[in-house]
Amino acid sequence: MKKINTFRTLGLIWIMAAVVSCSNPKGGGEQQASDQPKTYKVVALQPQSTTMYKDYPTTLHGQQTVEIRPRISGYIEEILVDEGAQVTKGQVLFRIFANDIQASVRSAEAQIKVAEADVASAKINLEKTKPLVTKDIISKFELESVESTVLAKEAQLANAKAMLANAKANLQYTVITSPTTGIIGNFPYRVGSLVSSSIEPPLTMVSNTTKMYAYFAMNEKEFLALTKDLIGKTLQEKLNGLPEVLLVLADNSLYNLPGRIETASGLVDPQTGAINIRATFTNTEGTLRSGGSGLVRIPRHIDSAIIIPQKATYELQGKHFVYVVGADNKLKNTEIEVLVGNLKDSYVVISGLNAGDKIVVEGIASLRNDIVINPDVVDSSDLSENSVTGKQANN
Repeated sequence: MKKINTFRTLGLIWIMAAVVSCSNPKGGGEQQASDQPKTYKVVALQPQSTTMYKDYPTTLHGQQTVEIRPRISGYIEEILVDEGAQVTKGQVLFRIFANDIQASVRSAEAQIKVAEADVASAKINLEKTKPLVTKDIISKFELESVESTVLAKEAQLANAKAMLANAKANLQYTVITSPTTGIIGNFPYRVGSLVSSSIEPPLTMVSNTTKMYAYFAMNEKEFLALTKDLIGKTLQEKLNGLPEVLLVLADNSLYNLPGRIETASGLVDPQTGAINIRATFTNTEGTLRSGGSGLVRIPRHIDSAIIIPQKATYELQGKHFVYVVGADNKLKNTEIEVLVGNLKDSYVVISGLNAGDKIVVEGIASLRNDIVINPDVVDSSDLSENSVTGKQANN
């Protein structure tokens, strides 16, 4: 019985196969068609001229920022400027209560008069003593004693003059002036506050912002790429040959004046592998403020750049790859090294590809190494479009 059921099942399978075969007489032809290579868009790479931009976060500082501290103890009597005001060198900012110091000056002046009188008296006594010694009326020892008294009185006079100079200096210190031209900071102390040379925080800060320093960091590899082709025997000479840089402000707008990279640290930070760099921007209009933030934008012109669309690449373990079409239309996955910058949806290839190479630019997710495709070559003229807005470039 089991054998009969088995034969019936096999018979049904054969009948169904025959029906399918009869209903699809071109099945063998479709199978043959499926073996044909699929068509993918391919671009032939040609060198192009382009300018890359790379943005680096920065903090702005005035070229000179000075803490204002009193040199004497006392109460603030007057504040003669307002917070955030523009001041000039030598302008009076604060006055410290000075009545007790003025009294010290008057006392020192009186001490000088007393000392001058003592010196005059001692010299008169000396002039009286000299003839007596000549006539042997008194001994030379007494003359030496009188001469010593004159010297002592002169020393007392010199000390009184020094005390007067110190008192007058303290009186000058009650008037606090700006050591530089710049912008005043905040006032943590008000009129009536007791201040001294050791106060923390200081009375205020004055920032000279005629020039602004923009400090930023760049990794060692990027720094070497930036400077390796520059002319100069020293690093400073090479930095002088760098193009002007731009400043992207906190609101993503571009500052209207370009700047220059002036200095770079001679040390590489062992923890971050970064090099500290300073760019300088002119700030005659006072637009920039100390402590502000932004982005230093560094341009890099490339005469013969191999530019490919980002969608033509894929990443594996932090590396970039593309599919290169060989002479027999067989694909080879090829590792490349790229520069990431402001090019719109594109990379600049610095190694791994050459002019004339053909790469697949669409549908690479379905591709595998060594498969054969039917290449559809497309134009690459639009691959160098730059994105030059104030927005931050990709990093």
